[in-house]
Amino acid sequence: MSAKNKDVDVQGAPVARWYALRIYSGHERKVKEGIEADVVRCGLGDKILQIYVPYERFVEVKNGKKRSLTKNAFPGYVLIEAVLDKQTRNLILDIPSVIGFLGVDDVPTPLRPDEVEKILEPERDIEHRSVVDSPFRVGDSVKVIDGPFSSLTGVVHEVCIERMKVKVMISFFGRGTPTELDFSQVKSVSQ
Repeated sequence: MSAKNKDVDVQGAPVARWYALRIYSGHERKVKEGIEADVVRCGLGDKILQIYVPYERFVEVKNGKKRSLTKNAFPGYVLIEAVLDKQTRNLILDIPSVIGFLGVDDVPTPLRPDEVEKILEPERDIEHRSVVDSPFRVGDSVKVIDGPFSSLTGVVHEVCIERMKVKVMISFFGRGTPTELDFSQVKSVSQ
């Protein structure tokens, strides 16, 4: 089967494929919006199906507060699902900040379905892929700011990033008592 035949279905109609588009880093959203506007203006919604900026979500804990943030997973790249012909290719390449398609010798190389699935997977399974930057280290002095042990201090004994919990040795009635707390229930004590 020739490469030409892979891009058409059984009836001979062109098939949309996923491609990686190289762009200036930091311009991902601008390029996406520019392509979307030109697709509407030119009526090419049947040929350019999706434009996707790969990103990942992560949780940051700062001063005892959890914040959900996003960042580009592949800075400098945008994925596009399209039927590439002369018209669609020129439309995409004429967008400001676009460098070109990922490929060999100026020939765009379609992404494999398994590659696309891995990139789109975080959208479906975001809870299991959250990345947490822990503000605590074993041995840090912390103060409990929430819960039944509020206002007591202790030393971090263990950090569980996946569960966003710390085990703190709190001096309670003269004995060291291990207590498991959420990141949001403690704050670092400056020494």
